[in-house]
Amino acid sequence: MKLKEDMNPLLLQVFRSVVWVCSFITFLPWYFLSGAGTNLDRARRVKARSVSGRPAGPYRATNQAGGIHQKLVWSLHLGVDTLDKVMVHGATRFPERDCLGTREVLNEEDELQPNGKVFKKVILGEYQWMSYEETYQAAVCFGSGLAALGQRPQCNIAIFCETRAEWMIAAQACFIYNFPLVTLYSTLGGAAIAHGLNETEITHIITSKDLLHSRLKVGSAQVPRLQHIIVVDSKPTSWPGFPRGIMVHNLVAVQELGSRPDNMAVARRQPLPSDIAVIMYTSGSTGIPKGVMISHSNIIAGITGMAERIPDLDETDTYIGYLPLAHVLELSAEMVCISHGCRIGYSSPQTLADQSTKIKKGSKGDTSVLKPTLMAAVPEIMDRIYKNVMTKVEEMSSVQRTLFVLAYNYKMEQMTKGYRTPLCDSLVFRKVRSLLGGHMRVLLSGGAPLSAATQRFMNICLCCPVGQGYGLTETCGAGTIRRMKTPAAWEMWDYSTGRVGAPLVCSEITLKDWEEGGYYSTDKPNPRGEIVIGGPNVTMGYYKNEVKNREDFFVDSNGQRWFCTGDIGELHPDGCLKIIDRKKDLVKLQAGEYVSLGKVEAMLKNCPFVDNICAYANSDQSYVIGFVVPNQKQLTVLAEQRGLRGSWEEICNNPDMERDVLRIITEAALSAKLERFEIPKKIRLSAEPWTPETGLVTDAFKLKRKELKSHYQDDIERMYGGK
Repeated sequence: MKLKEDMNPLLLQVFRSVVWVCSFITFLPWYFLSGAGTNLDRARRVKARSVSGRPAGPYRATNQAGGIHQKLVWSLHLGVDTLDKVMVHGATRFPERDCLGTREVLNEEDELQPNGKVFKKVILGEYQWMSYEETYQAAVCFGSGLAALGQRPQCNIAIFCETRAEWMIAAQACFIYNFPLVTLYSTLGGAAIAHGLNETEITHIITSKDLLHSRLKVGSAQVPRLQHIIVVDSKPTSWPGFPRGIMVHNLVAVQELGSRPDNMAVARRQPLPSDIAVIMYTSGSTGIPKGVMISHSNIIAGITGMAERIPDLDETDTYIGYLPLAHVLELSAEMVCISHGCRIGYSSPQTLADQSTKIKKGSKGDTSVLKPTLMAAVPEIMDRIYKNVMTKVEEMSSVQRTLFVLAYNYKMEQMTKGYRTPLCDSLVFRKVRSLLGGHMRVLLSGGAPLSAATQRFMNICLCCPVGQGYGLTETCGAGTIRRMKTPAAWEMWDYSTGRVGAPLVCSEITLKDWEEGGYYSTDKPNPRGEIVIGGPNVTMGYYKNEVKNREDFFVDSNGQRWFCTGDIGELHPDGCLKIIDRKKDLVKLQAGEYVSLGKVEAMLKNCPFVDNICAYANSDQSYVIGFVVPNQKQLTVLAEQRGLRGSWEEICNNPDMERDVLRIITEAALSAKLERFEIPKKIRLSAEPWTPETGLVTDAFKLKRKELKSHYQDDIERMYGGK
């Protein structure tokens, strides 16, 4: 959808005429010199075909000649079949190359806000780097130290830590010494943490100083087998106040212990491809977190498929890591980078950009300093960038805003034809591109559906392909990714919003009929059904949960494992997949209509007045309701226009504000072409942001509907007329 061109029609026509003349003059030289014709033909190729010839599939990726891959690919480099060998491969090929980077903290300050709250701000220096050889040696020493502390091969060890270089060093140590790594989100509640640690019988856990004091110090008494806590921070050296029998160590001290000649001389048991590498606990958004058992060969296959879709990936690339490493998307992305010798610079959502919440005004955010070329992101992050930029566009002068809108719409038209716009990129969108450092060439989106508006914005304003992908923890994050082999290829296809690409070379997809929802592989014009993923990237199943394993996993007559995703998709004629529904996310209203709550949320999150939204519906009711965290700046301006005064809580609880925001959301829903029954009929404004501390949001940025129902039960009954 184009942006509104608010200018004199005569001037608009003059502008278009000038652009047409320039385009006509430059088109032929550009077309032949750039090879655009060849690229466009490549972009139109069929990406996947049904192996069986049936519309249900299974579908496999095609090779360069257009034929179907005869075998699924499961190995990236010859002989590299376990994760410890990935690190050895990197250290052997790129020993002096920068591997892991961390910014130095120069100063921390408390900044008083107008509302009386105090925000902690940081001033950061340059990135300090460890080479591949240094990283490998640090991991070997740490693994040796863990073994000296009693950790045994094929006995589980947990990591409960924020994303940072020490997380990856600890993980590599576990891979090298064959310690299955149990990963837990740093935002899980106490009960979920204790459940994961007790279920996996943890005796050793790796954590940070902050999480030790805020989460583990109180909860450690609920984990009776726990004996050793290793803190990745170097100071302090003493940790009083823990139950008897628990010893607390520093990472450096454990490395020094491991580097002793007698400990280094102890033979280590190398993992087999079939051994468990990671037991990854899910975010628990639909109940108690489940531990997904992932073998070394599973992750190797997954990163092989991902790497094949990233164009020109090599040691010159720089990746910025800030998503939770306990999430399969981030872990897989970083392993892809290590396998190719890329630099990984660490960040956090609070320090990512110059305007991030913890960056002191006037200081540089991590992207400005690191200037990454690769980045993985979840829609929540990209939605924030989109809304921030569009808010700034509204604040521009009329001339600046008009120029931006005209350039945006012009580039959108050119992209649909597969053409590039270097002049617009350098003159108009350079400042927007600088938000991510100015050198971004590939951005991978995963974790949740990306809205059409945000996807278009990223492709146009950030001047790099957004490789929207689809995968789950149960498939190592690997399923599909949009092809990004050439500029013309991604520009041509990025307008098919909602599509997540063709199957990766490590996996294949089949569609399973779902009668209750009315989705069949025989549907016209495209086959539809539940997405079932098969291949070497499909994991070993859930830890100690045979009931769910029988429900969600199966092995076919050829010995290949399959996972039933619960997501509904349709396959287009070129072999690309589009996610259209989710079985667990569908609610059948009183009149029989099915509402996809996730779809409603994704569409409405781009409304400038919405920072976050959770749609909710009961099957015995005829309409949807919504819980909205409003944008404070936008709502405050609206309140001032209405002459309303008071605290933030009073503004949010004002019925007039709720009516105004509902009207604005309804207009946004109609613009997004939501059905009448999908549009929330009533809303509740929440002055309290949904954060891990409130217990209403997970690290995957998805609201827990079960907890929300409990938290807002009175409001739900009131909005549905129960009170």
